[in-house]
Amino acid sequence: MVTGMVLGGYLMAHGILIALWQPAELVIIFGGALGAFVVGNPPKVLKVTPKEVIKAFKGSPYNKTIYLDLLGLMFELFSKSRKEGLMALEADIEEPEESEIFNKYPKISADHHVVEFICDYIRLMVGGTMNPFELENLMDIELETHHHEAHMPSAAMANLADSLPAFGIVAAVMGVVVTMGSLGGPVEEIGAHVAAALVGTFLGILLGYGFFGPLAQAMGDVCEDEGKFYQCIKVCILATLNGYNPQVAIEFGRKSLLPSVRPGFLELEEFVKGSK
Repeated sequence: MVTGMVLGGYLMAHGILIALWQPAELVIIFGGALGAFVVGNPPKVLKVTPKEVIKAFKGSPYNKTIYLDLLGLMFELFSKSRKEGLMALEADIEEPEESEIFNKYPKISADHHVVEFICDYIRLMVGGTMNPFELENLMDIELETHHHEAHMPSAAMANLADSLPAFGIVAAVMGVVVTMGSLGGPVEEIGAHVAAALVGTFLGILLGYGFFGPLAQAMGDVCEDEGKFYQCIKVCILATLNGYNPQVAIEFGRKSLLPSVRPGFLELEEFVKGSK
């Protein structure tokens, strides 16, 4: 849409598309921005950023379906512990890849970090050495750390977007320098150099605010959705630790969800009954 509207308006003004093709300006803008991106970010961010970009294009996976799976998984774990005792979950949390309960929900079990988060805190519950307040504080610390790390690629992309207009100006200034060296030449040659310089400014602003800025926002939104997913797990576990039965515990988790992805009460009840 951005490309179509911008180029469409340019053509409506009788612009010539080939005039926008300025490889030297692209080299300056992209090369400078990429260099700044590499220098300004640690290797772990450089490594994970392409994966986060792909995730942003795919869209958030945290929809109603996956939340139903999550709440169904939590319900089965809590029901088993209520009927057979917390120690009955030891085999499930020590080898989740072999657990019948986890394997019933492949979308959840495929996420190593989510499975690890669930198993770690159920393991602490089994140990019985922490009260709900201590466990909640520990969860908050871990989630805050995870949230900070998850947002690093989107923050790096936002900084890249902010730098592109500036590198567009750099390209424009260098184009003006070239123009000044051609002042004694034909008017057509001077005009071409001026046009190239202006295209540098145009590309820097368009790429920054039309492409990379929105991409950074989309990456951040996926991270926020992921944070809510972990928050739902936290609420369910704390409700169980406070003595609520499995049905009420997952209702606590359901209530913590955004309305756009929150299953209905009866919808969740039917789902967990069907998963038994």
